[in-house]
Formats: sequence, C-alpha cells, structure tokens
Amino acid sequence: MLQTIIAKIESGQRIDGEEFLCLAQQASLHQLGFLAHAIRMRLHPEPLVTYVIDRNINYTDVCISACKFCAFFKAPEEGGGGVLTKAELAQKIAETQALGGTQILLQGGLHPDLPLEFYEDMLRFMKATGIHIHGFSPPEIVHFSRISGCSVTTVIKRLMAAGLDSIPGGGAEILSNRVRRELAPNKCDADQWIEVMATAHDLGLRTTATMMFGHIETMAERLEHLQRVRDLQDKTNGFTAFIPWPFQPDHTPLAAARAIDKTTAISYLRILALSRIFLDNVPNIQASWVTQGPKIAQLSLFFGANDFGSTMIEENVVAAAGVRFRLSEEEIRRLVTDAGFTPRQRLMDYTLV
Repeated sequence: MLQTIIAKIESGQRIDGEEFLCLAQQASLHQLGFLAHAIRMRLHPEPLVTYVIDRNINYTDVCISACKFCAFFKAPEEGGGGVLTKAELAQKIAETQALGGTQILLQGGLHPDLPLEFYEDMLRFMKATGIHIHGFSPPEIVHFSRISGCSVTTVIKRLMAAGLDSIPGGGAEILSNRVRRELAPNKCDADQWIEVMATAHDLGLRTTATMMFGHIETMAERLEHLQRVRDLQDKTNGFTAFIPWPFQPDHTPLAAARAIDKTTAISYLRILALSRIFLDNVPNIQASWVTQGPKIAQLSLFFGANDFGSTMIEENVVAAAGVRFRLSEEEIRRLVTDAGFTPRQRLMDYTLV
C-alpha cells in the first residue's frame, strides 16, 4: 500500500484521507521529506525562499475566550489587561516601516466591551500610514459579528472599507469541533472558521491558513483540518499559504491540567511534509522558526516549506509560552543562503519586493 501511495504522489496525483493516514503511520521521515521536497520544487522550480518583513501587533490582551492553550490573555474580571493607544500603534508602525516592513499582523483578544466602530476607527488610523493590514482572525470576526448584531459578510465588508487588506489564518488550532469544544468552547467552531474564510475569499480578500498541532488532537483530526482547508481551497483558491506550528505548552492552563510533551523537531518535520503532500492546491508552505528555532527552520526548506515566514519584529503570544526565538532580516537571509537557496522579500500575496 505504502509504495503505491508513494508512486501516486511522485506521478503528481492527489492522495485521499485514507492514504494520508497510511503515510503518516508508515512512511519514514526521509520518505516524507523526499516526497514533500519534490512537490515543493515542482511548484516552485526557482530556488527561491521568500520572507516578509512585518510585525505582530496585539491590540488587546483582554479576552473572554479563555482558551486552554493560551498563556497570553487576561480575563476581563482579572484586571491588568489593556488596549493599545493610537500613539502606541503609530510608534510600532513607524518602527516597522523604518526596518523595511510592508505589513502589520493585527490580532487581539475577544474584548467584551469594544464595539465594531472601534475596530473600523483603528483600521482607518493605521491605513493612513500606508501599511498593509493583515488582520483579524476568524474568531475575532465572528466575535465582532456577535457584538454588533451584523452578519459576518457585513462585518468583513465594513472592515475592508476601513482598510483591512487580508485575513490571517489564526484561531484555527485544529478544525475539529471535538477538539474545539474541549480547548476553546467560547471561540468560533470549525464550521464558522471556514465560513469566515469562504466569505472573505468571495469578497476578494486573500487569507492564510494555520494549524496548531501537538496537544489533544488525533492524527485523524489533523487530517480533518487539512481536508477542510483543501476543500475550501478547491472552491475559492483564496489561501495564499499554510502554516503548521506545534503547540507551546509552557505557562498554559492546558499544560497545568495534564501532561503534554513538547512536539519534537522530527514530529514537526513529519507534519510539515505531510501538509505539503496533502495540500496540493495551496501554493506556499511556511516554516515555523518562531517555535522551532533557526536550525530546524533551515531543515524545513527540505521538508516542503518554501517560505521562511516573517521577521516578526514583535511577537507576544508564543513568547508568553516561554519561546523567544528572534531573527533579523539579515539572519533570515543568511540561513536561507546557507541552505542553498536565494532569499527574497515578498508581500502578503507573494509578489516579490
């Protein structure tokens, strides 16, 4: 069976879920890497590895979601949380642009007291600087819909009119409702996450998709996640990239409640390769140096990844879980070159700078 699946992949054919699970169970790390790298080179024959210069701005840490995997949020009743001022936003954007940054990744907690108009005003203020705003993951958009009484379509249209340029794939975790009910019952479910992305694509917005794995999910639930992404991409072709990254357990309520081992580098590379193999219609796969560090990120370039992600001038959520890798643009370029590729800065839609 395994050799038949490998031959199928090598001939450029799509595999189904059963074949994915067989690969996940039986294929060696080297077999997965070889297959994923061949697909990556078929899709991107030029030996380029892209990256974007941007900054994560978390506009608030106040959140009613209380996800068990998050070490960053502050519950409203807990106190100590806050919302960034316009002066703070302006300073962060100016610093980003001074470093050659082209976009802001804008995400925050699900704040119970901020109206939709607050987010529109924030977008208009930020857009006046000329920066690309890659903002508001699906859980935030569903939250805005709830607090405003507007449909998801209306919310996205209003955000676009105020300056939203694209939507990040955050808040996906695992797109299985069993997992979501246990980890984040107050957050949008898997069907709503897909609905937001489908609506955004229909309205002309490009988005990314992510997967946070290595906590309570099964391999079959990872497959369900990938299948949902692939099915939507077949319909809309709106995803520019897929970013799988392993759960960081330190300081999280989930790790306090049960023993969860950190995902090993080998497990990460296996899932990265399996993602590249299964998501035959998503053009770009990002390496996760933020969680894996520079050396494993370099190896990722031979396990299906063709993109080094972001310089991430600022990152708070993963850092709250105790992981603090930092890379400058110069370091990213050196790592990519040392791996035998040519580094190229890109925009969100993967056009080269």
